[in-house]
Amino acid sequence: MIWLLRRLVLLAALAVPASAVSTLVAPARADAPAAGFKIATWNMEWLTQRGAELPPDAAPKRDDDIATLAGYAARLDADVVALEEVDSLDLVSRIFPPERYQLFITGDGVLQKVALVVRRGIAVERHPDLTALDVIPDAKYRLRSGLDATLSLDGRRMRVLAVHLKSGCFDGPLQSSPRSACRKLTLQLPVLQHWIEARAAEKTAFAVIGDFNHHLQPGDPLLTGLENAAPMLVATAGHASPCWGGEDFIDQILLGGTAARWEVPDSLRVMVYRETDPEMKERLSDHCPVSVRLRPDG
Repeated sequence: MIWLLRRLVLLAALAVPASAVSTLVAPARADAPAAGFKIATWNMEWLTQRGAELPPDAAPKRDDDIATLAGYAARLDADVVALEEVDSLDLVSRIFPPERYQLFITGDGVLQKVALVVRRGIAVERHPDLTALDVIPDAKYRLRSGLDATLSLDGRRMRVLAVHLKSGCFDGPLQSSPRSACRKLTLQLPVLQHWIEARAAEKTAFAVIGDFNHHLQPGDPLLTGLENAAPMLVATAGHASPCWGGEDFIDQILLGGTAARWEVPDSLRVMVYRETDPEMKERLSDHCPVSVRLRPDG
């Protein structure tokens, strides 16, 4: 029954015209007013202009690509956005104007950093990067740190961890997998568990958002491990994404503590691109922004 529901949701999403910008992935009333704060995650796919340092299958962003992404960012109109695969804040500032947004980035010495964009007017307390997610620090290709910050939303504090986990292990077993990527993701799990357990002990609202590079379906070992640290709401659970023709979610928004009851019902959205040319998937991003709305309770 769950598979059938997800299939029907996906087919409904694909029926939306390609010119649509925001696609519903869950039923919603057309007359429902915007409410609360909009939080999102968006993997920008190699947001860099340093072409000589990229792998052969990656391309640097052109100036017109960045301008196009800026237009989508304006339409997204989110209050908080976790960004992945970001080279510098200079490039982020060309997509999210600093006069409207506060911009933060991890201190990793890699091209694919994690960043956080927060609308001005929201107080932000930055915490040290979660560098422990780089579980093999002497490896040739380093893993990415998490960006850790506390936000004040209508006077309610919410701790946010923005992450970009190890790629190449989208589902299945972790520790017993023959895939190196799954074994590395296994090592990242206790780091996330420790962070989540600390937030649960503090009895604070928290969110873990970003590119998990993994499908968090019921019974999945990564999801089970995270939920063993503390109960959480997975905003994308039971849905499929319409991004570039349809796929299971790997960009996730997890809400814990009191934030688990802040999600505005039926507010999950995926912003799809107007462009349909396969070349544009490589030039813009192979990920679409995923968002939900939060309404902090009293």
